[in-house]
Amino acid sequence: MSVDLSMPILVVDDYKTMVRIIQNLLKILGFTNVEGAAGGEEAFEKIKANRYGLVISDWNMEPMSGYDLLVQVRADAELKKLPFIMVTAESKTENVIQAKRAGVNNYIVKPFNAPTLKGKMVTVLGDF
Repeated sequence: MSVDLSMPILVVDDYKTMVRIIQNLLKILGFTNVEGAAGGEEAFEKIKANRYGLVISDWNMEPMSGYDLLVQVRADAELKKLPFIMVTAESKTENVIQAKRAGVNNYIVKPFNAPTLKGKMVTVLGDF
């Protein structure tokens, strides 16, 4: 089974430039339906209103962090299976463990490129 390149993907980061960078990387990888959200609250509203195939979220955001968003998504019966990749500038082991315990599917440390992103996505979604 291969991944549908038209599936909707949500990129969440309070730094607009980072949203654009990840959107561009996803386009390089062939994805055509990529949306952005400027923070955890906006992202959760979008997630509840739409059927995303994947969420890629920054960890460090205020007031709702990517971790808090992940916990809310996993606590929702309809959303708990949604593939979720966390992005962070910090590679602290305790953060990785905390995110794994909360149900994150994969973890990317900034900076990263298209091949790295694809590798993480293949682990979560399968080949594309």
